[in-house]
Amino acid sequence: MVTFPFGMASRNFLVAACTALCLGPGSISVMAATDSTRTDGIPLREIQTLSQIFSLIRADYVDQVSNRRLMEGAIAGMVRSLDPHSAYLAPRQWQEMQSVTDGSFGGLGIRVMPYHGLLRVLAPIDGTPAAKAGIHHGDLIIRINGKSVQGLGLETAVDQMRGKPGTAVTLTLLRPHQTSPVDVTLERAVIHVKSVHAAMLAPHYGYIRISQFQENTGNSVRHAIQSLEQQSGGKLSGLVLDLRNNPGGVLRAGVQTAGLFLNHGLIVYTKGRTASSRMRFTAHGPDLLRGTPVIILINGGSASAAEIVTGALKDNGRALVMGSRSFGKGSVQTIIPLENGGALKLTTALYYTPAGCSIQGEGIVPNIDIRTAGPAGQNPESTLLNEAELQGVLAAPGRCHQVKPRYVLLEPMSMKGGKPQKDLSKPDPAADFALREALDVLEHRQVQASVNGKTAEVAIPLPHDGKR
Repeated sequence: MVTFPFGMASRNFLVAACTALCLGPGSISVMAATDSTRTDGIPLREIQTLSQIFSLIRADYVDQVSNRRLMEGAIAGMVRSLDPHSAYLAPRQWQEMQSVTDGSFGGLGIRVMPYHGLLRVLAPIDGTPAAKAGIHHGDLIIRINGKSVQGLGLETAVDQMRGKPGTAVTLTLLRPHQTSPVDVTLERAVIHVKSVHAAMLAPHYGYIRISQFQENTGNSVRHAIQSLEQQSGGKLSGLVLDLRNNPGGVLRAGVQTAGLFLNHGLIVYTKGRTASSRMRFTAHGPDLLRGTPVIILINGGSASAAEIVTGALKDNGRALVMGSRSFGKGSVQTIIPLENGGALKLTTALYYTPAGCSIQGEGIVPNIDIRTAGPAGQNPESTLLNEAELQGVLAAPGRCHQVKPRYVLLEPMSMKGGKPQKDLSKPDPAADFALREALDVLEHRQVQASVNGKTAEVAIPLPHDGKR
């Protein structure tokens, strides 16, 4: 949704700021004295300070700096101070962002976020150089081609990782639970993102992997379901929907995808300050799988639209959720095109699941928690980056963070061992503990699980026709 929320008061503010910067610091006091009745609510003292700093930089900074660079820096800093996801996009950055959501762009195939002046990996994209090199969710990037990224800024660092296809770039990574950095050299490529992969796990049991949500993802999932049912002789007995390391994407695509599994019911709603930011999305059916049991796999790299789909199917009793708590990116960004060819990405609302839980900073809690066997069953993913760790993060309202998993499964340490990230587009239950356990649950096999602190072989009940 594109909105233009600039009313008369906002235009007056922009005119005042422009006047201050154009005329210099000595002029602002005149405007404040003669125009105070018409500029009520405008922070004149702060505008004067901004004007003074602008002039001092132009006069005394060691290098000559263009007005454009100073103004774009001031705008970017103002927006960046709001929260981790609001941003000013210069014209070139806005064009690149559009190419990413279209599903074709150049680079390494890695999604990163700022983290205490450095970069942290949110997720690699399936089938890209980053995924093939074994880059993980939670890896901390400390150098690019031997140069520190400390204080470099997200957009500048991303620009350095992009480049001509076929050229190499070396990332120096610090990994969770490792004390020494490691160098990983990748070859840049044109990234063509196929967001949906489908396969049969076993006779009558299907698998759909969504790596991110693009404009066409809903239709692709529809076709994948139809193809799997044809391969299964007309009806599946169960489906695994894999949203691990899915960083989200287009909201509409997430809503369309969730609607494919529901006959009716609320999918997600948003709340913000303006009327345009308050929205409700509901399912109208039909459920393409006609009640066939679904298990959703998530982890700490599942974010945004992936969390919306997960929350909708979980709260409507349509799917069991297995894995670890998701990332917790529950805010809505509105893209507002600007006259200079750039855009403002502004956080305007928060997402809420059908049960009224805010995703923001909390994530989705799985029904079946998967942890790595070790001291006290500690889960290494619990120490990785999540939304709540980001600087300036918005706080989540409500107390839904008190929700706990009903079952806990322990993954053997031998299946972790610091191995590179699996290519999730090629399912292999023999090598993928979460996928293997999901298939066992779908096939009504007993699994070893902890329930209320007691471990036993249990048959976990499946959702059916919207009921648990």
